[in-house]
Amino acid sequence: RGQLGALRLAVRLVEDRVLPPPYYQPLIQLLAEPILRPGQPPAGTALAVLEEVTPGESRQDVATKLVKIFLGQGLAVPLLDYLTARELARTTDPNTLFRSNSLASKSVEQFMKVVGLPYLHQVLKPVVNRIFQEKKYVELDPGKMDLSRGRRVRGDGWGGTQRISFKGSLSEARVRESSLELLKGYLGDIVDAIVGSAEKCPLLMRVAFKQLRRRVEERFPSAQHEEARYFSISGFLFLRFFAPAVLTPKLFSLREQHAEPRTGRTLLLLAK
Repeated sequence: RGQLGALRLAVRLVEDRVLPPPYYQPLIQLLAEPILRPGQPPAGTALAVLEEVTPGESRQDVATKLVKIFLGQGLAVPLLDYLTARELARTTDPNTLFRSNSLASKSVEQFMKVVGLPYLHQVLKPVVNRIFQEKKYVELDPGKMDLSRGRRVRGDGWGGTQRISFKGSLSEARVRESSLELLKGYLGDIVDAIVGSAEKCPLLMRVAFKQLRRRVEERFPSAQHEEARYFSISGFLFLRFFAPAVLTPKLFSLREQHAEPRTGRTLLLLAK
């Protein structure tokens, strides 16, 4: 009998003790203080200190917990308004607005995932499912094109095989043309679904983005920065919500499994 070998495991046990809600109320009140009492100096609040001391690798985790806490208190929109207003006050160039992975950006991102996931499914799932089912070959990079798909193999009469070309063999131009047509079709369906979904967008998301637009207008009121109010919202909706969901549908529960390589390449090109 052969040896099966050995398996070594590194196991870590993490025990979290969850106390009754009243135990957390003082902490929640402390975090919500700058929102419930906006008159105090912002620099000394617990939220401001938390924003300053949270390292980059922990911001997503902290943002997720903050969003869930404030959603439970009915204060999620004021939380986002507080954090985005602080970031706006530090921003001098509207072209860099909310581009970094700040606590404000991460909080808006996590807010959309928590509040807008059913909406995301309504908008994207039909198109994403079709892409997975069709498994079309899509490629725009000449260095990655598989042109051999148009080749046939037959016997050479000497016991071997030879590759032959036949009329209709794929060329770079044909692959690029067919790929562009497929991408335009998929992307058109995605954009149409998003544009036509305004009424389905959760009310909390609409209220949050309305307030964000107002804050951006106040911070950059000049005519030359007029588009900043739109870029700030579209940056969140497209770059941090719809595009990541198209790229990795499993992470947004749009699919149960990750895409196989061909479909994954199509999703990547669409997300770009």
